[in-house]
Amino acid sequence: MRRSDREITDFGEIIEVLRRADTIRLGLHDEPYPYIVPLSFGFEVANGKIVLYFHGAKEGLKHELIAKNPRVCVEADMFRNYAEVPKSITVEYESVIGFGICELVGGDEAARGLDLLLTHCGFDGFAYDHAVLDVTAVYRVTLESVTGKRRFVQD
Repeated sequence: MRRSDREITDFGEIIEVLRRADTIRLGLHDEPYPYIVPLSFGFEVANGKIVLYFHGAKEGLKHELIAKNPRVCVEADMFRNYAEVPKSITVEYESVIGFGICELVGGDEAARGLDLLLTHCGFDGFAYDHAVLDVTAVYRVTLESVTGKRRFVQD
């Protein structure tokens, strides 16, 4: 990271940024350009790694690109505001970027992933019809590496 003074090095703080984020952006390999899609998500920490879950259709470009190449980049950020500093304008923000493998999951793990997603979105314990799992793709991304960054202007 070029600006190590802005790096979030504490794993717990990176988790807190993810807790407050409402959207992740999933970066996928495509030609001739990368493909990025914003997603609602849920997550947990398992064996010291961040595990993200999201859902979508069982067909379409996202589904096809994951099947072709499951190596993904995930980004989450929170814009705070623009701030004036001497002779410049900057942005106050927090962000997380991670890299990992995206896998389609099923059965109990798919249900757990949806439960985590609903909890993260503010609907903890929502009683959905589990038949939705028959028509919904649930994906897991285990982050192999993750970094965080923030910038707050001091008063």
